[in-house]
Amino acid sequence: MSSGFPTMIPIRQTLSAPALEDLPAAVDRAMARLRQNARLRPGSQIAVTAGSRGIAGIDVILKRVVAALRTAGTAPFLVPAMGSHGGGTAEGQVAMLESLGITEARVGAPIRASMEVVQVGRSEFGFPVWVDRHAAEADGIFVVNRIKPHTDFDGSVESGLMKMLAIGLGKHTGCLDVHRQTVQYGYRRVIPAIGKLMLERLPVIGGLGIVENCYDRTAIIEAFPAAELVDGETALLTRAKALMGRLPFQQLDILIVDEMGKNISGTGMDTNVIGRIMFVGEPEPETPRITRIVVLGLTPASHGNAIGIGMADFTTRQVVEGLDLFAIQTNAIAAMTPEKGRIPIALPTDREAVNAALTTIGAIAPEAARVAHIRNTLDLASMSVSVALRAEAAAHPHIEICGDAAPLAFDDTGRLKPLATD
Repeated sequence: MSSGFPTMIPIRQTLSAPALEDLPAAVDRAMARLRQNARLRPGSQIAVTAGSRGIAGIDVILKRVVAALRTAGTAPFLVPAMGSHGGGTAEGQVAMLESLGITEARVGAPIRASMEVVQVGRSEFGFPVWVDRHAAEADGIFVVNRIKPHTDFDGSVESGLMKMLAIGLGKHTGCLDVHRQTVQYGYRRVIPAIGKLMLERLPVIGGLGIVENCYDRTAIIEAFPAAELVDGETALLTRAKALMGRLPFQQLDILIVDEMGKNISGTGMDTNVIGRIMFVGEPEPETPRITRIVVLGLTPASHGNAIGIGMADFTTRQVVEGLDLFAIQTNAIAAMTPEKGRIPIALPTDREAVNAALTTIGAIAPEAARVAHIRNTLDLASMSVSVALRAEAAAHPHIEICGDAAPLAFDDTGRLKPLATD
């Protein structure tokens, strides 16, 4: 095995990052569009979706949504809309919401959690379409979700309001059936088809789309009545893709990732960043091309669910010892992605994991290896890169070299010093 490590240089890339200064006011302005909705009758029960993603300020956003619906005279309540997450149990999904700061006391509305579903029709592919019983029995449904590129496909609608309808509100049963259909028919057909059927069959009053910038801050919030939901999401997805952070290099020998996690991406690492999808029937991205990926940590907010770790080549025993294998297998099976639940080679220390990666990139000496070290796939403004990338970084119009070169720094236990948080 290799015994040397490349010298690294700290860099910063300038990313477009508009952000809302007053989040509550932005939500209030967006919600004002829906006040004349015919389903907002006094006393009507409105189910508001609450997902499992680490959306910035989601507790504040839901609190203002609830307040707006109460002002209209309705009785809003929250429904966990996260498919099979939280271990596929009602208690687990409530705990997931609590970890995100979403509680009845904080948001001002009760949480009605159940894994019970009712059938509202059949998809064009012949499968039953399921929806949370509490939502189905409500007088109205209001969908709240972040809109962003999906990690498994490219389409006009990807991860957002339609996905929340098709998968999130379907609970474990619906989530499983939707993902079964994607294996044969593809996400880009299945999610819009099922989402549109649910818009036709359910009392959806509208939705709130959230777009975040590359620093995980809210950039855009817009509300849409049900009739404008699909077009509104399509437009916001285009804007979300323009704001997305990406690696500034098209080819790397090694990518070192300090942490992955469910609060960073649904697949732990954003597939749009690492260039690996690993979903049956979907082509792999042409770029970036990364020979080896090393994952050195899992965020606490993941609660042991390291779905997506199968996209890495190496990790450490410490990471593996902290995994919730039941949560991973539940998520991986429901999403039809057992590949993403595989456990990569786990070495005793960070030093040995990085060394193994250097050993398996072929006939490339450590000092010539193209290596990038990032905190996670969401935080891509600051990183360190090997000296082999110095010339490319210096020529890049949006990159600043912001420090002196130094070897990868491991402590006495073999732990790699993580990148500082901006």
